[in-house]
Amino acid sequence: MHQQNRLNEQTLQVTGMTCDACAGHVQQALSSVSGVHTVQVDYPAATARLQVDTVLTMDLLNAALPPSYRVQAPASRPAADRPPVPIDSTSHLARDGSGAGLHVAVIGTGGAAMAAALRAAERGARVTVIERGMVGGTCVNIGCVPSKIMIRAAHVAHTRSHSPFDGGISASVPAIRRDVLLAQQQARVEELRHAKYENILDGNPAITLLRGDARFADKHTLSVRLVEGGERTVSFDRCLIAVGARPARPPIPGLTETPYWTSTDALAAEHIPKRLLVLGAAVVAAELGQAYARLGSEVTMIARSELFFREDPAIGEAIGQVFSDEGIRVLRQTQTRSVRHENGEFILDTTAGELRGDALLVATGRTPNSDTLELANAGVHAAKSGAIAVDAQLRTSAAHIYAAGDCTDQPQFVYVAAAGGTRAAINMTGGDATLDLSSMPAVVFTEPQIATVGLSEAEAHLKGINTDSRTLSLDNVPRALANFDTRGFIKLVVEAASGKLIGVQAVADGAGELIQTAAIALRTGMTVTELADQLFPYLTMVEGLKLAAQTFSKDVKQLSCCAG
Repeated sequence: MHQQNRLNEQTLQVTGMTCDACAGHVQQALSSVSGVHTVQVDYPAATARLQVDTVLTMDLLNAALPPSYRVQAPASRPAADRPPVPIDSTSHLARDGSGAGLHVAVIGTGGAAMAAALRAAERGARVTVIERGMVGGTCVNIGCVPSKIMIRAAHVAHTRSHSPFDGGISASVPAIRRDVLLAQQQARVEELRHAKYENILDGNPAITLLRGDARFADKHTLSVRLVEGGERTVSFDRCLIAVGARPARPPIPGLTETPYWTSTDALAAEHIPKRLLVLGAAVVAAELGQAYARLGSEVTMIARSELFFREDPAIGEAIGQVFSDEGIRVLRQTQTRSVRHENGEFILDTTAGELRGDALLVATGRTPNSDTLELANAGVHAAKSGAIAVDAQLRTSAAHIYAAGDCTDQPQFVYVAAAGGTRAAINMTGGDATLDLSSMPAVVFTEPQIATVGLSEAEAHLKGINTDSRTLSLDNVPRALANFDTRGFIKLVVEAASGKLIGVQAVADGAGELIQTAAIALRTGMTVTELADQLFPYLTMVEGLKLAAQTFSKDVKQLSCCAG
């Protein structure tokens, strides 16, 4: 009864509501604000009645709301007479809409976390970053950077022993010193981690790095089990969850009792196995499987369905032929029934028969690292898989808690994570930013590379879009002819009615470079006619986009080399 006497009540006007469901969204968001005890939102009256226990600002309340809704003092009263709405006076946005005065907690130190911490600090917030393991997250330590170094080394090994010019340039099988390659790889990883993560955190006075394992105690509090021992409580106004993901482990009998490799183990392995078995048929399996084959392993890939079965079928067919030509065995539509490890050898019982290898790489996806955070204590919902659902502003089901990167339901690319972290920080500090993934490019670093942007034909048809498409084989691209390497294709998908470009898929040398041009064309709403009319430098692979666009109106085989 005593507590009830200390509560203050205030009725505010709410704009932006269009239905009863909107009222529910507003009520949920306002209830998440520290110091708010009860909220009743009336859609027909466009009001919100709050009971709170201290003084707050309108900026803080509006920062908790999705951008389409806003609260304000009743317009019928003179501004000077409007009383402040109570809340914790230490939790507010500055009058200029910046994050001055806010305390933002960031869980993780990967791409999303770093981008968010830096942007929130730029906007005036005080930031506490919490990391339980190695600073830098997946990309720099055990993902993008070491994998691309290893893939590049494998490319050099391959071109020294195999190239289209072997008739005029003598080829030789290179000696592979894995210990030297690994030391070179890890030295660059440590250099980048120190320069791009540790030094930046140490040099920013607005950011405090706390080493420990975080979990939610309630909606505005984290409990951190410190690495050096003990516990610390961190109270926050806003929080970003950016804890990344880890390799998934499929439920195959016997697997857990074996010394199988994850991608992390494969990148740090000190030797090249004579026989490598790879479970998986997508990005990690393809990239590392090909790299190990080029470094000397006999590689067998085991695919439950097809190679890259989620992509346009032509992609799996093209890269499958490349793998076959390089001696990589791919078993399609193959189920693994059990795994055992005896006398230093892996033995797999599969629907294609018994398989034996000296090492086993399991590359069947990734699992979000959200399972130890006790999300329910903060009202944050996650799917059964552990992925945290976020909206276009990166908000979770708790309006003041955001998430970005591989722990969410968004595509698992570091540039998506970083873009999400930046936008989350803007929104946490009073701004309004969204993450648009409609023209997101994706690249697989096999050789040739695989690159996509926008919709495939199948995806467009599922959305009810009538399409037209053209596929250009690389024997029509002068750069590929000059390289004596015409493996692959470039495919354009357009909306049939308008001719507007809606998707591009490519398997080609340098596909990861040309796809960004395609992404910009999609972003600007370009038609294939407009794309075909652009100037592209001659003898570049990206010129293939122009040629593919020209096939919608002419036979490119009848054009001169650099016809405009």
